[in-house]
Amino acid sequence: MYHSIVGSIASHADTQPDRLALADTSQSVTYGELWRRVYGLSRKLSELGIRRESCVVVECNQSVDYMTCEFAIQLLKGVFVPVEKNSAADRVHEIIESVEAVLYIGKKPLDNIPFFPIEEAGKHAFTGTIHVETIDFPASEDTSEILFSTGTTGKSKGIELSHGNDAALAENVICGVKMKKDNVELIPMPLSHSHGLRRTYGNLVNGSAAVFIEGVTLLKKVFNMMDEYRVTAMDLSPSSLSIIFKLSKDRLGDYAEQLDYIQLGSAPLPEEDKLHLSRLLPKTRLYNFYGSTEAGCSCLLDFNSMSGKPGCIGKPAVNAEFIVVDENRQPISSSEENLGFLASSGPINMKGYWKAPELTAETMADGYIYTKDLGYIDEEGFIYMLGRKDDVINYGGIKISPEEIESIVIKYPLIMDCACVPVKDPLTGQAPKLFIVLSDADAYEPKELKNFLVQNLDASKQPKYIEVIHEIPRTFNGKIQRKKLIELAE
Repeated sequence: MYHSIVGSIASHADTQPDRLALADTSQSVTYGELWRRVYGLSRKLSELGIRRESCVVVECNQSVDYMTCEFAIQLLKGVFVPVEKNSAADRVHEIIESVEAVLYIGKKPLDNIPFFPIEEAGKHAFTGTIHVETIDFPASEDTSEILFSTGTTGKSKGIELSHGNDAALAENVICGVKMKKDNVELIPMPLSHSHGLRRTYGNLVNGSAAVFIEGVTLLKKVFNMMDEYRVTAMDLSPSSLSIIFKLSKDRLGDYAEQLDYIQLGSAPLPEEDKLHLSRLLPKTRLYNFYGSTEAGCSCLLDFNSMSGKPGCIGKPAVNAEFIVVDENRQPISSSEENLGFLASSGPINMKGYWKAPELTAETMADGYIYTKDLGYIDEEGFIYMLGRKDDVINYGGIKISPEEIESIVIKYPLIMDCACVPVKDPLTGQAPKLFIVLSDADAYEPKELKNFLVQNLDASKQPKYIEVIHEIPRTFNGKIQRKKLIELAE
């Protein structure tokens, strides 16, 4: 019963049926109400042919109904396969075909697959007596979900996860942020991706509440939800935090006494934003998570209490262990002078890539997921990451993290956004090239920017080339698409 998120919901429905579980901009449900909806919808989906290992594709819409669909599918031991809101029809059909889905849940039907309207999800709440002791809940090893990558560099990969993975990930979040029982967390991150889903799982296992909203651009609605539900925590990406800063200035500071913690992930957080957030919320725990869909929430740092560690991503979460390996995946004794690749193990690691054993073998072996992230572990056990191998700049033998340069450059008053990438150089092999987006092109003086960089960056880390562009290419969650910039530089 406790080997799955849906099992945890059933347990909390028994022990605290009247406590808030989920809310969105139009409705809220207690644990008792959520469990009755999940159980009732599972009966309806069973009538529609959903069985053990049946894959169901569900279009995301940041709502209680959407999450009800997920857990109803999983209660039947089916497999939840989310897709982004308003995804292109070709992408949805590609995923449906890949997993051989037997049902599509969304706003409107698609050709050649049975359909269930998502707005009907909350209308099948069971009103009778639910005999929990007779329910065969999913086992830890059963597949719970398949999360597809965004496919920005080619065909999407399906990451297959088990119920045990989800439970271990939830525990990483709960323990990592020291989540309290009365926690109420605002989650604007898309529930079609691992980031938002795993924070939701953490709250549901913990018996606390998750409040959904679609992004942060409608700030009045964001702050209204924070007031209405007395939000004590937030889950943000660096890009969404940047939007809040730009649109509301220092409004977050008004919640300094209310917010217990904020957790950020999905992309590196600029040092300037870390400092600004720390100034606004001096008593709030501020966490930066490191991880991936394959092995998420694996390492974290409270940067409000551990400042002065540039490049540090913290210590391993409760269900993760880290080693540093060489090119041949052999463990090394790493240091700032002897970098290697980060690899992690633990019950959070995915089952594998969906129907792609060769691709899985390229990433997983001997219980570890191997990355291309260059880094090291210091004597205190803190983990440092310079960036992905292809992103780290080898400038005449000196390894430079592009984020280190970017964190300084973004402080320059006329720069709205920036990104640094390695480019070929005849003298040094590689050199840093800086792309900048200006707030006022007419006021920009290249010499003044170079003087600023000389005063704030080591001589060995000065960008050799600087180019002004209109926009830095980023993914949906704010990660810089460095390959596109490298192609542009060439």
